[in-house]
Amino acid sequence: MKPEWMKKSEKFEMMDAKNLRGNFLPAILKKAQSKDEGEGLIIVQSFEPIPLYSALDELGFEHYTEKVSNTEYRVYFYRKVAKEAEFSGGADMPLKPTAIMNYREINEELADIIVNFWNLIWGKKDGALDMKTKLFLSLANAVGEGRMRQATRELIKAYAVGATVEELDELFALFLWEQGVGYFASEIGPSVLFAAYQFIKREEEKGMERSKIVEELTNKFGETNPDVSTMYRKNV
Repeated sequence: MKPEWMKKSEKFEMMDAKNLRGNFLPAILKKAQSKDEGEGLIIVQSFEPIPLYSALDELGFEHYTEKVSNTEYRVYFYRKVAKEAEFSGGADMPLKPTAIMNYREINEELADIIVNFWNLIWGKKDGALDMKTKLFLSLANAVGEGRMRQATRELIKAYAVGATVEELDELFALFLWEQGVGYFASEIGPSVLFAAYQFIKREEEKGMERSKIVEELTNKFGETNPDVSTMYRKNV
């Protein structure tokens, strides 16, 4: 059933993201933050942009989704109340799953399948595992498979949702135990993952606030860092 505010949707600004290649999330969040209470935004995408829902909910938006075809969705966002996002840039969590855009390069419907699978794992509001535990498990699995890019992203998100330095110390000690001294020395120690972990420790020792550390982590070890970004770089 359409919400009452959909009667105002003809006045909403439309952003067509179907032809965008790259991380379109920052542009959408910037546009969303510029909207006042009672205003709205329409996002057109070739797959259902589920990761946007929680991000804009954090900013005080409600949403209504229409599936126009197998390769087009229109999501209407209405700002019921203006809220400040917890993290810089307006997202509800740093490093949203930008790799979904790579699947779209293969097939639009495949991207839609993947984003719904992502939602099943990461979008549950009442999951038996809390978010920090999920991120720790994903981080550990990535390290075991040698995927330091993914592991770094999970580390940053885990710290953003409350992981402590003491927990991270024990986690990295477990990596040393499970992977062995040689693997740790040659693969983990020189990795961007270990650099991000050490950055957290140093800045906490200096007294930097967690929110500021998360912001700095996202800048140093986020989408602009080629060792962390999962975006397909078309011009490479």
